[in-house]
Amino acid sequence: MLNPAKIRIVVLQGGISAEREVSLRSGENCSKGLVEAGFQVSTYDAADLNFIDELRKSSPDLVFNALHGKYGEDGTMQGLLEVLGIPYTGSGVLASALAMDKHASKGIYEQAALPTPRGVLLSADDLSNLQEGDMDALYQQITEQLKTRHLAVKPNSEGSSVGVSLIDSAADFPQALRLAMSNGETCVNSGHSIQSVLIEECIKGKEITVGVLGGTSCDVKALPVIEIKPKDGFYHFENKYAVGGSDFVVPAGIDAEMTHTCQELAVRAHKVLGCHGYSRSDIRLASDGRPYLLETNTLPGLTENSLIPRAAACAGIEFADLLLRIVDYALSK
Repeated sequence: MLNPAKIRIVVLQGGISAEREVSLRSGENCSKGLVEAGFQVSTYDAADLNFIDELRKSSPDLVFNALHGKYGEDGTMQGLLEVLGIPYTGSGVLASALAMDKHASKGIYEQAALPTPRGVLLSADDLSNLQEGDMDALYQQITEQLKTRHLAVKPNSEGSSVGVSLIDSAADFPQALRLAMSNGETCVNSGHSIQSVLIEECIKGKEITVGVLGGTSCDVKALPVIEIKPKDGFYHFENKYAVGGSDFVVPAGIDAEMTHTCQELAVRAHKVLGCHGYSRSDIRLASDGRPYLLETNTLPGLTENSLIPRAAACAGIEFADLLLRIVDYALSK
């Protein structure tokens, strides 16, 4: 049984990814909730590398990782904390790295027979050698390979739909590629970077997300399914975080059989990637009713408006209890 008064927690937030501001909000919300639950809490901003020395000096019982995106959610911070010998919330190095690499996680989904959209990876080398005149031919090649003109173009390793475009014509392809390629510029103190780009068949239909809680493969359980209804377009960065950008239906307006199917998909994704503590998988329901697993987030947002807290509340789990569970999973890892 946890005794919060005796547990010293450092909330790690901010960082230098494109999701810095969201991470600061998650960290602030988690810090408040942990204090209310009775823990001894300090907060560090990972954008200031002095946090490493501070962690060494303070030697907390646990780091609550409220970072999102690059250098926080991709196995980098997890590796550092492993070296420092400090327990931390969320998934380990391998699961974090695999889930952040969309192409790698798709390969694992496919090996596990989990339905996921067809996709093509363009490497940094492919992109650096690409000329403007090659765009039409490349678009034609990819649409033939994926058997559709409706494409989702996205950075291979980024979160919160940063740099994502949904297109259905060759005219929009160059700009979509440029946006996905240049997302490195959104990182604080980071120069231009070209990274690999994932191009998938765009599945039209309902946007669904399913949170999962569980410390080990034998006690993993799905939270209620959430249907996301963006006010315009798809669930892109602005629609995620702008007030009123999207509506949410919890539980989702789907039948019991499809609810079970989506929850089972999220649980299986959590397990095959080796996630720990909590995760959230995004799913598209095609017009024919088939679900497609898009990606799994190993450190989903924990702001006051985030989806995991919404789903937990629908299941009767208050935010303080959610944090207690996440801490318990981490300390028992």
